[in-house]
Amino acid sequence: MPAGDLKHRLAARFREVNGVHPMTAADDAYVSRQFVVLEELCAAHGRPADEVRRLMLGRLLPMPGYLRSDGAEMVPSDLFALAEEAGGTDRLEAWFTAHWDDRAAGKDEWDAYLSGQYVCLHAVTPAAIRRKGSLTAAIAAAPDEPDAGSVAWSSRLHALVDELDALEPQFADYDRLRFGGPTSRDLCIDAVRARFPRLARQP
Repeated sequence: MPAGDLKHRLAARFREVNGVHPMTAADDAYVSRQFVVLEELCAAHGRPADEVRRLMLGRLLPMPGYLRSDGAEMVPSDLFALAEEAGGTDRLEAWFTAHWDDRAAGKDEWDAYLSGQYVCLHAVTPAAIRRKGSLTAAIAAAPDEPDAGSVAWSSRLHALVDELDALEPQFADYDRLRFGGPTSRDLCIDAVRARFPRLARQP
């Protein structure tokens, strides 16, 4: 296949998954801080970039998290880490989905992982994905707890929010376009802190 064809196909697939939305200068700066250019990561690991693009298109590695406005494919610096832990890209799916007792849930998470849209975590691992799910569910349910509004409740809630804050990066404005609304940080961290300020224990 001629040089550039795989990059073109990957960009087209990225837009099929994410839609066509503008990347601003601020978005470009953010993803350049948080992610690395695919070719640079491949060079550092001694892997041909087109080989990695084939693996992405073949659903053996996740898609890029972003396409920068200059067309650069932006990926996490640990892109290859899970495949190495699993014993190779051909074993990655079975290793990944085995972290969920519910096989359907594991398959759904595998599809989400492959999409490249797990830009909501500093480290995209099954453990982090599961923990994020538990935290967001607990935060959403917190206002309905019997002792909601108490100091003890506030302490529990903010411990959950702080833990989620440590797991998640800041996101780009582009993410609110492709996801069609607020991010999990907007809803479960920023909005919760604004709505329920941390209560201090009385001396």
